[in-house]
Amino acid sequence: MCHPVNAHETGTFNALIFSKTDGFRHGSIPAAQVAFQQMASEQGFTATFTEDSADFNTQNLAAYDVVVFLLTSGDVLNANEQQAFEAYIQNGGGFMGVHSASDTEYSWPWYGQLLGTYFDSHPSIQVARVWVEDNSHPATVHLDQEWMRTDEWYNFQTNPRLDPTLQIQVLMTLDETSYSGGNMGADHPISWYHSFQGGRSWYTGMGHTTASYAEPDFLAHLWGGLLYASGVIADDYLFANGFE
Repeated sequence: MCHPVNAHETGTFNALIFSKTDGFRHGSIPAAQVAFQQMASEQGFTATFTEDSADFNTQNLAAYDVVVFLLTSGDVLNANEQQAFEAYIQNGGGFMGVHSASDTEYSWPWYGQLLGTYFDSHPSIQVARVWVEDNSHPATVHLDQEWMRTDEWYNFQTNPRLDPTLQIQVLMTLDETSYSGGNMGADHPISWYHSFQGGRSWYTGMGHTTASYAEPDFLAHLWGGLLYASGVIADDYLFANGFE
């Protein structure tokens, strides 16, 4: 059986947690920030929080193993900051997107490729069935095949699995028969990861509600995403060992 990796066993890492908004601002941002701070204290990594896009410069980004877009929205980086972030990923950096990270930077096509797609719409908050498609990843290893939970369930503009220019590895899909308002059909990815231009990208569409950030299974999902996006667990290890 797979088991979660502890950062103390694998080496610590530095995470930049970015939650700038230029559009809808989630009321759950404070709870999400507290959750990441607690996770950092418990797991032994360093978390730096910012809503200042000026932190996206070459010198500053070099200090971080992973940049988390935590409930961001809208146009949050200018052209120079975008260029610095592209170079950061191309130099081996990691990206982690949470929920409305996909409702961010619509006019920056590179970002859409990094994340995998963009947000399209959502129905009201409700319970839905999540199918765990891949339980060999640290973000899903703790879950049963079926996960019932309450959240705001995103529809996306495209199915990231079907993009021929990317090699998206889908972790979980939504069962649209279990809730109202899905419009992607039988294949509705809700969490995935991939290598991208020398770096790493991991995304979850979940995390709208404040309650999510007190939910052990969701927090473990985020922790597994951080392990991958930070480079603690790398693609070659995942593929060679099945994280077993």
